[in-house]
Amino acid sequence: MKKSQNTINKKIFHMWPALAAIAVLLALWQTAGSAGWVPNFMLPTPAAVIKALISDFPLLMTHAGVTLKEAFYGLLVGIAVAFVIATLMDRYEIVYRALYPIIVITQTIPTIAIAPLLVLWMGFEEAPKVTLVALTTFFPITIGLLDGYGSVDKEAESLMLSMGANRLQIFRHLRFPASLSHFFSGLRVSASYAVVGAVVSEWLGGFEGLGVYMTRVRKAYAFDKMFAVIVFITLVSLLLMAAVALLRRASMPWEKYEKTQRH
Repeated sequence: MKKSQNTINKKIFHMWPALAAIAVLLALWQTAGSAGWVPNFMLPTPAAVIKALISDFPLLMTHAGVTLKEAFYGLLVGIAVAFVIATLMDRYEIVYRALYPIIVITQTIPTIAIAPLLVLWMGFEEAPKVTLVALTTFFPITIGLLDGYGSVDKEAESLMLSMGANRLQIFRHLRFPASLSHFFSGLRVSASYAVVGAVVSEWLGGFEGLGVYMTRVRKAYAFDKMFAVIVFITLVSLLLMAAVALLRRASMPWEKYEKTQRH
């Protein structure tokens, strides 16, 4: 119990500078709006944003359900594509040399430039949105898996080969477990990208979703609601990142043991 309390105290100690900085920023923002330094129609105060967030929360949750579904499907596709590509690139040098430049090039193309083409080709339903999310999320996971595969202990691999293990057994018992920490690091980044990708795709076409809601309130010049949905998207992204952290702990229980042994 005492050890758990010490852990909580350490986390609070490490978090307080960030919390203090956020509090100062919000205080300055509120002061700027209340004192009239910036017109409220251009920059609504935090109090107005919170009020809009509370009043529109049921509507935001309805739109969030659509956006999260698109983000989830796109993320699953991104994970599947990343796993196949990274594994093939790790296994075959010629595949690595052929695909790596193409993968890097895909990340230099602005998402906002791809979205209209996907809508043109696939229509206004879920397909272009899921595709855009997959394109947005597969890169961090691919790079994470490649780094993970590259971190494998070569002596351990040689030992397994000398004991008669085949490539599949080495991958299952050595290479894949070694890549998990890197995979979850990439997945944590991609989880936040997934929501942003879905919202961007909804800006250019669709009938429901947080992106559609943002477009409507922007056209109505309801900037308090605009800021409210931005705050809402930020909170959703943080929750998804926290969910990935929990999934990592559940999938890699040995990490907690190793940390305990080090301390």
